[in-house]
Amino acid sequence: MNENASTISDLENLISERICIKIEKWNLYLGDAGLSRRLALGCMSNLQMGIQAAAETSLKSINVSIGGGNENISLFKFIAKSQVKELEDILDKFI
Repeated sequence: MNENASTISDLENLISERICIKIEKWNLYLGDAGLSRRLALGCMSNLQMGIQAAAETSLKSINVSIGGGNENISLFKFIAKSQVKELEDILDKFI
């Protein structure tokens, strides 16, 4: 495995375990939702923009399918501000 693949996998694992979608009092971790890999890839692709911009741009670029595809909503709208900050802290380790 090359270093880049390992880095993406490491980032994906951290995102899977620490970042979640917040709906009312319910937390769905991105690993369980099948979204952590896409977010890791997006963040790594956007890191040259800076940590905050990479996190926000990547979250906004991923659409979450609701109601079996009846609606698609940006992942950014499901992530609490504290979770965006957590993502930024995670990304800081990958610069």
